[in-house]
Amino acid sequence: MRTALVFGASGQIGEALLARLDARDWQVFAVSRTPRPPSTNVRWLRGEFAAIDGVPGAVDVIFSTGPLDGFAQWYARELVATPRVVAFGSTSLDTKQASGDAYERDIVARLQAAERLVFDTASATGASATLLRPTLVYGAGRDRTLSRIAAMARRMGFFVLPRGAEGRRQPVHVDDLAAAALAVVDAPATHGQAYALPGGETLAYREMVARTLAALDPPATLWQLPMPVFRAVLSFARMAGAMRGLSDDAVARMREDLVFDATPARNDFGYAPRAFIVDRRALGA
Repeated sequence: MRTALVFGASGQIGEALLARLDARDWQVFAVSRTPRPPSTNVRWLRGEFAAIDGVPGAVDVIFSTGPLDGFAQWYARELVATPRVVAFGSTSLDTKQASGDAYERDIVARLQAAERLVFDTASATGASATLLRPTLVYGAGRDRTLSRIAAMARRMGFFVLPRGAEGRRQPVHVDDLAAAALAVVDAPATHGQAYALPGGETLAYREMVARTLAALDPPATLWQLPMPVFRAVLSFARMAGAMRGLSDDAVARMREDLVFDATPARNDFGYAPRAFIVDRRALGA
């Protein structure tokens, strides 16, 4: 029986990964801030990066599906011996480098530093590390983009976008990410590599939102406004305490293509993500 230590186990990617590991009879040590009932092959460990109760001395694989910077710092302390590390980062490392938002630039800097630290630590300990960078994640009803859009649309019965929100996107399902994390474990070509993990379909931002609204019960209406009008509406919403997480740079990116090549992942470990099919369950209904 192979063993794994999973960080972010109660998160959207972590839950999908646990299901796959459990189905393959892995013995899993799953880290969570709050205790959860054990299952046949999953032992829950209570704690955070600063302190984890009952952490094993060695495992076959460490998976990190949560914040990469926190994991990188924990991993550098070399508390658990392992020959294999698989960790999730984000394609934000590429898409937000030139952002005018200082907070977004800080995210990029932290991701870059965390990736370097993971690779450096793996090299120093004789382990093999692989970094996975998803695009826009959906499928568990807990993401910060489509599920939030769906929640607002349910309350209002409509959702508003600026005209010209035609930048291409590649939303990726959480279960495809879990499958990728498991697939790279025994793929030597992935050692020391980082991969973009886009979804299996490329579509315009507007179309992605339209399909999301159509999946609601009842469906919500998409309104498209001229950019000056949209910015005025956005400003009013922020004053009312809503939409504060939507920066001006994020609005501008709705018109930009954020597209990544899945060929390296497909060639090295058979990555084959599904097309964008969204339903009520994927939106948290």
